[in-house]
Amino acid sequence: MNTVYDCSIYVLPKIKNRAGNITPVHNNVEIPFSVKRVFYLYDIPGGESRGAHAHKECHQFLVASSGSFEVLLDDGKTQRLVQLNRPYIGLHIPPGIWASEVNFSSGSICLVLASHTYDEKDYIRNYQEYLNYKNEY
Repeated sequence: MNTVYDCSIYVLPKIKNRAGNITPVHNNVEIPFSVKRVFYLYDIPGGESRGAHAHKECHQFLVASSGSFEVLLDDGKTQRLVQLNRPYIGLHIPPGIWASEVNFSSGSICLVLASHTYDEKDYIRNYQEYLNYKNEY
C-alpha cells in the first residue's frame, strides 16, 4: 500500500519563448500514467480548502497552473505537506493516499490529470473509512 513517500514531485519540461512558455505533458512520459480525465479547480476563495478524499485505484497529478496551494498528504500514519506554486511543477498522488488541497491563494487554478474516468465507487470520502481501508492491507 502506498505511503506519503510514494507521492513524487515532477519538474515538467519548460520550453521558453520570448512570447511566453509552454509545458508539454505526454502520457507515460512526463507523468507516470495514461491520462483518462482532466479537470481543474478555480474560483476558490483565498485560504479555502478542497479535496479531502482518497482513491482506491485512480492516480492523480496536480499542477498549480496559476497561483499557489498546498497539498496535505496522509497515509494513515504519516502526513506530508507539499506546496505547489509553479506551472511546471507537478505532484503525483498514487492510489491509497488521503489528499487535501489547502491554503489556496486568491485566483489559483489547480489542474488535475487523472488515470481514470470519474467513478464515485473509487472515492473514499470519510476519513475513518479511509483508515479502515488502509488497515485491511
